[in-house]
Amino acid sequence: MKAYLKLDTGDSFEGEMIGASLPASGEVVFTTSMTGYQEMSTDPSYAGQILVFCYPLIGNYGVNREDNESLDTAVAGVIVGETWEDGGETGSRSFSEQLKEAGVPGLNGIDTRALVKTIRKYPTVKGCITSDPEAPGWKEETKELLVEQVSVKTPAHYSNDGPHVILVDYGYKKSILHALLKRGCAVTAVPYTFSYDQIQALSPDGILFSNGPGDPADLAGEFMKIRRLAKMWPAFGICLGHQLLALAFGGGTKKQQNGHRGSNHPVKEMLTGKVHITSQNHGYVVTEDNLAKNGMVVTFRNVNDGTVEGLSHSGLPISSVQFHPEAHPGPSDTDYLFDEFVDQMTQSGGTRYAKA
Repeated sequence: MKAYLKLDTGDSFEGEMIGASLPASGEVVFTTSMTGYQEMSTDPSYAGQILVFCYPLIGNYGVNREDNESLDTAVAGVIVGETWEDGGETGSRSFSEQLKEAGVPGLNGIDTRALVKTIRKYPTVKGCITSDPEAPGWKEETKELLVEQVSVKTPAHYSNDGPHVILVDYGYKKSILHALLKRGCAVTAVPYTFSYDQIQALSPDGILFSNGPGDPADLAGEFMKIRRLAKMWPAFGICLGHQLLALAFGGGTKKQQNGHRGSNHPVKEMLTGKVHITSQNHGYVVTEDNLAKNGMVVTFRNVNDGTVEGLSHSGLPISSVQFHPEAHPGPSDTDYLFDEFVDQMTQSGGTRYAKA
C-alpha cells in the first residue's frame, strides 16, 4: 500500500507501507548503525520516535525472540530504504512481521539519504506516517510523559549471590540487566516513581539509573530523590540516567541538534587519554553549568563535538555515562564500567557514604 512520511517542515516522502497499516506520529530521528535493527526498534529510549535507518538494507538476517531489548517494540514507526522480507537463517521471522505483530507501521522504499539530509537542517523534525497524501505533517497533541509508558509498573526481582542493585527504571534495556546478572548481581527493577523510603526498604548495595526516552527536564520532580539515593549508595547512570544525575547535582541539559544515534561514536576517557568506540542513542546532552561546584568531574568527552559523555563525583562513588556500555548493538569497549560499579558496591560492603 502506498503511504507517506509527512514532515512538519513541509517535506513529504512516498513509500510502501510495511508492518502495521496504521498511522503514527513522533519526532523523526536517524541512526547510522549498520546492524542491530531489532535491538534498536525494541529499545525503550526510542519510544515516541519514528526511526530512520541510514543503512540501505534492513532486515536481511531476520529477527528472533531472544534479542529484543524489551517486551514491546518501542518505536512509533520505522523508515527504511529497502527491507528484506525473508526471516533469514538466524531469524524466526521477518522484521516487517515483527512490526506488524507489535502494531508499529513502517515505510519501505524511501530515499533515506535525502531524508536524513533534510532532518539535519533542523534542530528537531516531527512527522507522521500516513496513507493520506493530504494529511498535515504534524498535529500537536497533548504532551505525555514517555517514561510513564515504558517503566515497569511493579518491582521485578532477579536473584543472584552478589551485591543487590536497585535498577530505577526509566525504560531500561534488557542488556543492562543481563550485564549485571552476568557479574553475579541480584537486581530489582523498580518503577521510577518509587520513593526513597521504598527503595531503602529493599536494602540495596547500589543504585543504577537506567536509560529511557524523552526530555530529562520533564522529570524535575525526581531530582531531589535521585540526589539522596546517589549520596547514600554507590550509583551508576546510563544515558537518561546520566542526564538525571547531572541535573540532580546542579548541572544542566539541552536539546542537541540531531542527537547521537549509532554504534561508532568515539569518546575520550579523560584520565587515560584512551579513545573508546561506543553505542549511543540520545537527543539531549549534559551542559557543565555548576557541575564542578557540586563535586562532579567530567570523565569522558565526545571526540567529534566535545560534549560531556561521562561524569564522576570527586568524593562519592557516583559515576555516569551518556553512551551505552552494554552496547547491543555496538562495540563492547566500555563494558568494564559495569565491573567498576560492582567493585564500588563490593568495597562499600553495603555501608552508606553520607547522610541523605
